[in-house]
Amino acid sequence: MNTRSHYDVAIIGAGMSGLAAGIRLAHFGKRVCIFERHNAVGGLNSFYSLSGRKFDVGLHAMTNFVRPGVKGTPLTKLLRQLRIERDEFALCEQKQSRIAFGPRGETSLRFTNDFAVLEAEIAMKFPAQIDGFRRLVAAIKAFDDVSLDATPVSARATVRGYVSDPLLEDMLFCPVMYYGSPQEHDMEFGQFVIMFKALFLEGFARPFDGVRVILRVLLEKYRAAGGERRMKCGVARIETQSGQATALVLDTGEKITADHVISSIGAPETSRLIDRSRSQIENPQSEIPAPTGRLSFIETITMLDRQPAALGWGSDTIIFFNDSARFTYEQPAGPVDPRSGVICIPNNFDYGADRTLSEGIFRVTCLANYGQWAHLPEDDYRAAKLHWFNEAQTSARRFLPLVNDAQLSAATLATDMFTPRTITKFTGHLGGAIYGSPLKNRQGRTALSNLYLCGTDQGFLGIVGAMLSGISMANYHILQKNAGPTT
Repeated sequence: MNTRSHYDVAIIGAGMSGLAAGIRLAHFGKRVCIFERHNAVGGLNSFYSLSGRKFDVGLHAMTNFVRPGVKGTPLTKLLRQLRIERDEFALCEQKQSRIAFGPRGETSLRFTNDFAVLEAEIAMKFPAQIDGFRRLVAAIKAFDDVSLDATPVSARATVRGYVSDPLLEDMLFCPVMYYGSPQEHDMEFGQFVIMFKALFLEGFARPFDGVRVILRVLLEKYRAAGGERRMKCGVARIETQSGQATALVLDTGEKITADHVISSIGAPETSRLIDRSRSQIENPQSEIPAPTGRLSFIETITMLDRQPAALGWGSDTIIFFNDSARFTYEQPAGPVDPRSGVICIPNNFDYGADRTLSEGIFRVTCLANYGQWAHLPEDDYRAAKLHWFNEAQTSARRFLPLVNDAQLSAATLATDMFTPRTITKFTGHLGGAIYGSPLKNRQGRTALSNLYLCGTDQGFLGIVGAMLSGISMANYHILQKNAGPTT
């Protein structure tokens, strides 16, 4: 049992970014403790058990994958900074993925972890656009997406300077937005660059056993470095004085003090913890609250008694689909917008000739409206889940080879579904907003001089991005003040 009441650094939230910040700080001798309200680590990228099965939450694929020997990428930086051997993550590459647009995916772009495949697809399907696309890629490669001082500009406007076909524009934005954008309709160009590199210039991979492999490695590194962790022990309030965080008041009423506090739970969520009744915040300009994100999702999960390829669904790992003339990325008016979404088939990573997942997995993600789910009576909530489960799956199956309802039903072992209400319940994210606030805080500063943000609302996206966010904020705000190197 932990009895210490003062730390060099207290971290709120045991998601990917909080764990990475904790490892980095503990490596340099900081007394650090992570406080997590729930009983599982991982936050938005975790897993749960149901009827003896393990279900991943969040992780479709670990983006930013590069093969051994490739240097200067987010993955290699992450491994170096956290002192992780790449074999410990045991990442297996995707086979292939697709962007499919039209009522049944009539226009399709295939891509793999070899960028030349996507480039060739665009040259074939959009020959008049390939030169502009190549210039866009050159601009993306030259852009400094890790700068903490970059001026925000519109990604849509920037991309249109290179790509004039609206269909190709939407096909490029669909995967990037679904895998990281908290903003409706458009993105900040730096965020677009981060995700474009993560998905297309680098790529997708997954451990054979899913997200729990990543979490197990992070926890082992954190324990080995001497970090402490308190589970089922949330932070109820942050006490302040003279513009600093002076104490964390836990759900139990216990008070913890720390020289520095890092919050990984989101900007609006952190702001709500700050106790303004005791002292006035000294920097009112930094008190402009980050708006709560409007974008949430449902995800259906179907467990099958056979490999999805045995149903004729081929080797596609992830399919980004859209059935309409234009891609609409916004909070839907109704509970769910099944017109577009993401299909993930975890069986279709290259695990090696002698390894296959024991059951088939078919996941479908669609945009959802938190307000339409948040306050439903229990019976209505269950009925809505059943209805929208069927609607999402029916929509997504149009973009796969035909399997009739009877065939799919006979192959189905179990199903589950999470909703925006589930997201808020188990992560604390207001509005069920997976990607947090549309306003990102690249420097991670808050109204309190010793309280910093890491994670989604700091602005590095994806799983690797989340971990790099924790590392960068630990380095930038705490470790750089120490003498000596921090690499």
